[in-house]
Amino acid sequence: MLHSASMPPLTDTLAPTVFRKTAETYTSGARTLPQRYFVSPEVFVQEQEQIFARHWLCVGHQSQVSRPGDFFVAEVGDESVIIVCDQTTTIRGFYNVCRHRGTRLREAAHGCAAVIQCPYHAWTYGLDGRLMGAPAMDQVPDFDKANYSLHAVNLRLWEGLIFVSLAAKPEPLEKVFAPLSGKFTHWNLPALRSARRITYDVAANWKLIFENYSECYHCPGVHPALAKVSPYDSAENDLVEGLFLGGYMAIAKGQSLTRSGKTCALPVGEIAADDHARVFYYSIFPNVLLSLHPDYVMVHLLRPLSPGRTLIDCDWYFHADASKAAEPCYHPEDAIEFWDMTNKQDWHVCELSQLGIASRAYEPGPYSPRESIPAAWDREYLRHVT
Repeated sequence: MLHSASMPPLTDTLAPTVFRKTAETYTSGARTLPQRYFVSPEVFVQEQEQIFARHWLCVGHQSQVSRPGDFFVAEVGDESVIIVCDQTTTIRGFYNVCRHRGTRLREAAHGCAAVIQCPYHAWTYGLDGRLMGAPAMDQVPDFDKANYSLHAVNLRLWEGLIFVSLAAKPEPLEKVFAPLSGKFTHWNLPALRSARRITYDVAANWKLIFENYSECYHCPGVHPALAKVSPYDSAENDLVEGLFLGGYMAIAKGQSLTRSGKTCALPVGEIAADDHARVFYYSIFPNVLLSLHPDYVMVHLLRPLSPGRTLIDCDWYFHADASKAAEPCYHPEDAIEFWDMTNKQDWHVCELSQLGIASRAYEPGPYSPRESIPAAWDREYLRHVT
């Protein structure tokens, strides 16, 4: 939830008019996206092809596959992908498709197994994807197991988060994420552990989730509990264009973003002194919302299912040693309950927006000076679908 500070405006024609006032930059002329971007099945197909089949998408955290044999299955666009830790503790990704007759290999959402075996004809693969066994295939002339390894998916790690790309030759993730180099190191993200995951099924377009997350213009009315501990007009943004957008908001002195208003765990890392009174919000195009608090990190992963439906996996990550600390230091539910309440408030207004946008009465409306980050996000989105 950010008070957006500066970004060239967006209209369907992208004609900017930028004004400067005091310490912030805001825009005039920026308007919300036309209706078709939220309701059209054709636009949704276009997004799947031009965004979700080409970009780096976050599917989870390295702690989910920390031991050899650990795996989970991720839905990436219209594909099913197996994320697995091999015998050398290297994290790999494979299409969830047997090389024999195309059968889905893994049905379970997660687990641990020494091999990957097809449930149909028992073709068996190593954790590195190599075909190890294929019953009766030694009777087939010129059959060579080396030619039938699982098809790999491009996979890279960034700050402990697992990203995959379905593109044949994606731009290197290190190059794409260069603007974030070192930015989040002191939050110790690779070493954190999830205390809870909640999956939300939201009857709204995925873009509305991003736009809502990127401003706090709505916070006084929609989030009264949040507004009490984090002033809605306190934001400072440091990423204001491109794939990565966001900044921080203040936390009231002596408060924390929890039900009790108190800190609920050990600091997640070497947090700078000033940052103990701040919460950082960043969106990573096209499927990550990253919220960094002094004592926990919240990550939302979005998966669009249709023009009007989005699944959101929300994880709360804490210091790996937090649960070992003596009471009353560790109370993860204090943060989880606070944000579960806040998330549901957000999803409700996003669903109301979806209903209204579907009306014949809808037309693009003007963004306020506090919504230039949503306008920036819209502009970046249009770069990838037009």
